[in-house]
Amino acid sequence: MILGVTGASGLIYAVRALKFLLEADYTVELVASKSTYMVWQAEQGIRLPVESTQQEQFWRQQAGVEADGKLRCHPWGDVGATLASGSYRTSGMVVMPCSMSTVAKLAAGLSSDLLERAADVQLKEGRPLVIVPRETPFSLIHLRNLTTLAEAGVRIVPAIPAWYHNPQTIEDLVDFVVARALDQLDIDCVPLKRWQGHLEE
Repeated sequence: MILGVTGASGLIYAVRALKFLLEADYTVELVASKSTYMVWQAEQGIRLPVESTQQEQFWRQQAGVEADGKLRCHPWGDVGATLASGSYRTSGMVVMPCSMSTVAKLAAGLSSDLLERAADVQLKEGRPLVIVPRETPFSLIHLRNLTTLAEAGVRIVPAIPAWYHNPQTIEDLVDFVVARALDQLDIDCVPLKRWQGHLEE
């Protein structure tokens, strides 16, 4: 599957998703947008490497997963990569977190980098595409763009956690959103206390 990471705030969502996918032995094709590099610097005070091999080591280190699963990292500008073609088979793509700029480009059918092209390929091939928008509040333009994507079949999972699983840490809150996003791809690899209905007295 493809994991797209944009420059929206909240890169912890991508890190936790990658952790659970690799631990479950999935093959992950990861592409981070150009603005992701700036956000890492702003949020974490560290630099995301540009070179693919170093970037793989970087993401594994952030996720705390050394050897499990397969991870391939693609440069954001490599529009000739495998992910840019519909003939390259994938099981779907999740963009997490997803900026409103990326939402707008996807809604308009624009592909200015590999992440956007890969997402556009999922749409044209009828494959699952899930986005996790992280913005608040939504403007009318945001809502219209999200509606356009929903009408095109995109599953939209806003970064809004629940509380019924009694979260104790930030990771608990993040993992709920990650689990619900991966649910849309029929992937169940995140330990999550799911809703069991009302308990009898």
